[in-house]
Amino acid sequence: MTVKERFSQLQKKINDVCESCNRDPSSVQIVAVTKYVSMETTAEALDAGLLHIGENRTEGAVQKWNGLGDRGIWHFIGSLQSRKVKEITGKFEYLHSLDRLSLAKELDKRLEDGQVMKCFVQVNVSGEQSKSGLTPGEVIPFINDLADYPRIVIVGLMTMAPFYDDPELTRPIFRKLREIRDSVQELELAHAPCKELSMGMSNDYHVAIEEGATFIRIGSALVGKE
Repeated sequence: MTVKERFSQLQKKINDVCESCNRDPSSVQIVAVTKYVSMETTAEALDAGLLHIGENRTEGAVQKWNGLGDRGIWHFIGSLQSRKVKEITGKFEYLHSLDRLSLAKELDKRLEDGQVMKCFVQVNVSGEQSKSGLTPGEVIPFINDLADYPRIVIVGLMTMAPFYDDPELTRPIFRKLREIRDSVQELELAHAPCKELSMGMSNDYHVAIEEGATFIRIGSALVGKE
């Protein structure tokens, strides 16, 4: 099956989920996670009409951006080391894994005048030790501290749920992230409009959409594996 065919199937499934929970399908953006596929397959995804491309390793990400960066909107979705920041600034529009002030400081330093990085604060809602991110209680103090970095805009929150055979078990995690997002929005911070929710992957995106996801990160179910 081609990427275009998978994309068409995925769009239909998203439309069905949105209809069931009274959401506009256009409020859900698909980030095609291309970290395991080639430059050619990434180009195929763009040719199929996908707009958002997600990478999580700087080496492969920059290589693909150098070849295809004039197409689509690029998201860095993996953990980012401070020493690698200079490789993605000016290239990637979104970062999904902001979780510490040292990273915010380096981003702000490396971005040029007039540039901003649209960031999701990563939240470890499930509390798994294997996952990065802030605890729910750390989110608002952290976002308040980010006001010191004018080139960073907090567009939303991101989380990764555990993998369950029954995706319904992820619902409390996604719901909690939405509740935290709503609490941030109530603060009406200029540097943190925090309207977006990056949550849900190939196995659980339908539950994430029902709980308010605005960006879902889809890899193998969309672009396959190589």
